[in-house]
Amino acid sequence: MTYSELIQAYFERSAALQWYWTIYILVIGGVLGFSTFRQHKEIVTTILVTLLYGCFAYKNLGAIESTTEERNAILAALKDYPANDDVTRVRRVLESKLTGPEYTSYPAFHIVCDLMTIAVVWVKEFHRRKPAPGAATA
Repeated sequence: MTYSELIQAYFERSAALQWYWTIYILVIGGVLGFSTFRQHKEIVTTILVTLLYGCFAYKNLGAIESTTEERNAILAALKDYPANDDVTRVRRVLESKLTGPEYTSYPAFHIVCDLMTIAVVWVKEFHRRKPAPGAATA
C-alpha cells in the first residue's frame, strides 16, 4: 500500500466510525419515540423492543470496537511507513493531527446510554394506562 492509500483508508475508517455512532443515536431516538407515542400497556411489545435494542446495541459496540482497531492499525502503519521526500513533507503536516481514538472509554459510555434507554422504555411502559376492557387497541 502506498502512503496516500493508507491515508485514504484511515479517513474511510474514521467516517465508518462516525456512521456507527450516528446510527446508534438515531436508533435510540427511534426507540424512545416509539416508546413515547404508544398509548396502552403492552408488556410483550416492550420486552421485544428491549431485546431487539439490546441486540442492536451489542452489535453496534462490536462494530465500533472493530473499526477503532482498524483505524489504529492504519495509523500505526502510517507512522511506520518508510520516509521519502514526499512522505516526509506530508508526515510533518498531517501525522501530528492524526490521533488514534481511545476505545477504552467507548464501552462505558455506550453501556450507560443503553441502560438509560432501556430504563426510559420501561418507565414509560409502567406509566401507561391499561386499555379499557373490550376496547380495540390501535
